[in-house]
Amino acid sequence: MKISVKYFLLVFIWFFLVVSYAQSNHKFGIALHGGAGTILKKYMTPEKEKAYHDKLQEALEKGYSILENGGSSLDAVEAAINIMEDSPLFNAGKGAVFTANGINELDASIMDGKTLKAGAVARVSHIKNPISLARMVMEKSPHVLLVGDGAEQFAKEHGVKLVDSKYFFTKERWDALQKIKEQEKKQRQNKTGFLPKPIYSEPLDEMFGTVGVVALDKNGNLAAGTSTGGMTNKLYGRVGDSPIIGAGTYANNRTCAVSGTGWGEFFIRLNVAKDISDLMEYKGMSLKDAADEVIMKKLPALGGDGGVIAIDKDGNIAMPFNTEGMYRAYHIEGSEPVIKFYKQ
Repeated sequence: MKISVKYFLLVFIWFFLVVSYAQSNHKFGIALHGGAGTILKKYMTPEKEKAYHDKLQEALEKGYSILENGGSSLDAVEAAINIMEDSPLFNAGKGAVFTANGINELDASIMDGKTLKAGAVARVSHIKNPISLARMVMEKSPHVLLVGDGAEQFAKEHGVKLVDSKYFFTKERWDALQKIKEQEKKQRQNKTGFLPKPIYSEPLDEMFGTVGVVALDKNGNLAAGTSTGGMTNKLYGRVGDSPIIGAGTYANNRTCAVSGTGWGEFFIRLNVAKDISDLMEYKGMSLKDAADEVIMKKLPALGGDGGVIAIDKDGNIAMPFNTEGMYRAYHIEGSEPVIKFYKQ
């Protein structure tokens, strides 16, 4: 029986429309974090709690609205992180902590789950929104990671306006550095040496206030991004996990998108974000089980602190952490937005 060309074309057009409709109506959602650490209610005034809640809500709503209107997961990730980078509440952008020599060095990375392309910057001190520069590295250079003066030269060549280092000064972060310096001085005087673990100020989120966003758009594409000022009192030249693809940031449409926050050296050693994706891809684990395996078992077994936010290709969310709290939020299509700080 012969099939007419007209019939074949009609079937092809129908199939194309069905596939296009399904792709453009994929379940979408977004999750974000503002850092993990000793986030306890006793450290929170009602005013401070409201400030964090409102800023997380603003970032969440911005990213979700982009997805809702058909925007890409990359756009949603960048826009939401920009909001947190512009706030002094978080250890990223405006609120970056100080290094041991009293300056601010910022890191960021972003990854596209569809193409596995990624961009990152590290040790930049004059970039208002490092996540946007990281995306520029991904899209306008053949490289993945640019560092320090080279990253800032790249920024200038692509029309990014640099800011004076004074932009990043906040008294709270400066005071946190001085407190740790005083503790170090006492250690030296008592000849107790230096602890293998960094000296923590209270609350711990003064050191671990990294921000991150993961998103799934209507076309089924995943993206992840992370931005940080690093750790208070970090040594000269130190770079943590946030700009390291696979450690603090990872996205793959086959599995999930992940952004981490915590003690970066351990996230690098465990390749935390990629490990979660690999457990899903090669062992068939669910997002929740894979994330719990890495954050609640592998990370603390090595001595590391922190947590992740993750979203899989089906819109499932996981947000495990092994600290006292983590600023976190998510909004999945068809459900109400959720914002949490504490363990409960």
